[in-house]
Amino acid sequence: MANSQQSLFDDDPAPWELDAAAQQMLATVVLTTGPDNQYDYLVPDELLDARRPETLLEVGRRVRVPFGRGNRTAVGYCVALGVKEAPGRKLKSVAGVLDKQSLLTPHMLRLTRWMADYYLCPWGQVLEAVVPAGVRGQAGTREMTLLSLPTRVAARLTTLDVTDKQRAVLQALAASPKPLTLKQLATRVGCTSAPINTLRKQGLIESSVERLDQGELAALEVQRETPKQLNNDQTAVLTEIHRELDAAQHSTLLIHGVTGSGKTEVYIQAIEKVVSFGRQAIVLVPEISLTPQTVGRFRARFDHIAVLHSHLTDVERHRHWKRIAAGEVQVVVGARSAVFAPTPDLGLIVVDEEHETTFKQDSAPRYHARDVAQQRAADENVPLILGSATPSLESWQRAASGEYRLLSMPRRVNDWPMPAVRLVDLREDQNRRGSISRPLQQAMEHALRDGGQAILLLNRRGFSTHVQCPACGASAKCPECEIALTFHRHEQILLCHWCDHRQAPPRACPDCRSPAIRYGGLGTQKLEAEVQARFPKARCLRMDADTMRRPGSHEQALDAFRRGEYGVLLGTQMIAKGLDFPNVTVVGVINADTALNWPDFRAGERTFHLVTQVAGRTGRGEKGGRVLVQTFDPEHPAIAAAARHDYGAFARTELPQREALGYPPFGSMIRFVCRGENESQTSAVADQAVAEIRAAWGQLEQQQPDDPLRLRGPAPAPIAKLRGEFRYHLQATHPDGPRLKAAVKAALAKLTPPEGVRWVVDVDPWEMM
Repeated sequence: MANSQQSLFDDDPAPWELDAAAQQMLATVVLTTGPDNQYDYLVPDELLDARRPETLLEVGRRVRVPFGRGNRTAVGYCVALGVKEAPGRKLKSVAGVLDKQSLLTPHMLRLTRWMADYYLCPWGQVLEAVVPAGVRGQAGTREMTLLSLPTRVAARLTTLDVTDKQRAVLQALAASPKPLTLKQLATRVGCTSAPINTLRKQGLIESSVERLDQGELAALEVQRETPKQLNNDQTAVLTEIHRELDAAQHSTLLIHGVTGSGKTEVYIQAIEKVVSFGRQAIVLVPEISLTPQTVGRFRARFDHIAVLHSHLTDVERHRHWKRIAAGEVQVVVGARSAVFAPTPDLGLIVVDEEHETTFKQDSAPRYHARDVAQQRAADENVPLILGSATPSLESWQRAASGEYRLLSMPRRVNDWPMPAVRLVDLREDQNRRGSISRPLQQAMEHALRDGGQAILLLNRRGFSTHVQCPACGASAKCPECEIALTFHRHEQILLCHWCDHRQAPPRACPDCRSPAIRYGGLGTQKLEAEVQARFPKARCLRMDADTMRRPGSHEQALDAFRRGEYGVLLGTQMIAKGLDFPNVTVVGVINADTALNWPDFRAGERTFHLVTQVAGRTGRGEKGGRVLVQTFDPEHPAIAAAARHDYGAFARTELPQREALGYPPFGSMIRFVCRGENESQTSAVADQAVAEIRAAWGQLEQQQPDDPLRLRGPAPAPIAKLRGEFRYHLQATHPDGPRLKAAVKAALAKLTPPEGVRWVVDVDPWEMM
């Protein structure tokens, strides 16, 4: 493409000049909104002038184009540019270029095209998701007028008839290696704007308008660290990674390392080799709460780090993005969206805690960062490292089948033992008061008395999870979602955690007028109050979505706990993973059964992950540690295996059940959710979707008869009404993923819902509510 553009300015005639009537320079454009198609537009000569790079049309830049019969202005991405045979119809021309440089490399265009096909969503929608809004809007920049001295004026500077102050202005411009703003020039000369404006009117100073960055973030001062000594397990794994890096080819390595086995140090030393080649690495972490700790470790070992996550402002994201694209960054650390970092010479991708559900995007395009990383690493021919103490069953099965290479780290660093886990059977303590059992209270007392710290996990926000009238049984439900409202005592409100509906708590039952309102259930606020009552001398820190709203709040809270300012840390799943606190000697899981009864085939796997991960937060120092897991179902295979730190036993129990039902990893799954304000219309569209999918599958099955398609539904979704809309869903599974997508795509093309009814298609779903 670069060669064809260059030939526009060569002395020899370009190939298409030989038959101008038959050949035309065309740009293929994908619109950001509207129809999911690609459109060809003529490219005006002025947009092919390489001497004007700011208006040069290149692949990956956004353009303005006329669209439709009314020629309304639309925005799209140029995804291809070249000479094509002229079509039989008259084409419209590109109206203008929006970006001064390409926002998407050829690698990224291929990746987004794959995402659109794989996740059954419009390509333009994917392109908009990949390029952050702050980058598209050039956040942190503004248009500024720049002043410069024309060459013709500089040549006769000493002979010009100007005042002394004006001469000083011209001399300052002549001495400057780059154009200056009016304010900069006036400051250097020590004058007002008057002599400068006079020179501009006389044509002795030229002006131009450019969009400039308003400043860079201050560099953080971090104490440098040297590489740590590796144990035998770490050394063996790093040797295998180095072998793959030296081979300069794609492969996927799954590191199954127990909590505290030193996976992060292995990542860092592998990336040091990548950086020595002059290449870059991307490290994905699942939780924003992990990012500060991970970034701190990498800053201590590398000179140039960039961070990409959802808590960045548009200005910060744009600055990081520009540094990454310019090749100034060695390591990009971030959450899900960091997989799209525009590294010019990628050498390695690491996905830490690869099993985490937060790697799955819950809005369109509904991609999974691990699978996108897999595709990107393959396309750019670099290794991919997946790391976890509790790998997803999808990754575990791929390793078993030979698609991934499995590397094990079964021991903790310094040979610290895995913490002892005790299951506390809550069925035997029905008379307990509060949520903390007697064994857990005793363990916390001993830990705090000996100068240790404790962590308590409860994956429920708020104070009371339901408000009910004991007289008639009526409960407080969200009017938009028809699910129980949660009482938040500090704010004195009832809150819906799905749509954020808020209302005052009732003084009496609205149905029977009984004043005996009962606040039941347990949330983190109530647990915090109980801890403060039972341990009045210990400071308690709560971390959940209610307390960690401000930018930087995660980092500040974790630093304070690490310094010992708090004796007890309690919170939701954000405290369960990846955090390293050597002084934590007790971990308590308040209710391990929280997710077990969810209508989700991954309920057992999520429970195993959560219990195992939070148990790994203790026993990371000389004091050792122990874990107490409170449960009403201690015999459940997921809980029993987590108590033994036995991932293999869990996988051997769970995988045969998945295989029998055709669930992932043994079959591909697509979930279809239909929603609308009219329940009968919504249900009818869901029924139509099933009929169309069956019909499309029947046509494919005639070509390849084999295992039948499994369709479950349609039926009301577990949350049957959300944000004022009724919801019906269905699940389609089959071992042949591409055929399944083809059938669903063909079916949706024929689906014509009435106004007010919408649908969502989720490929490889991780949320069944």
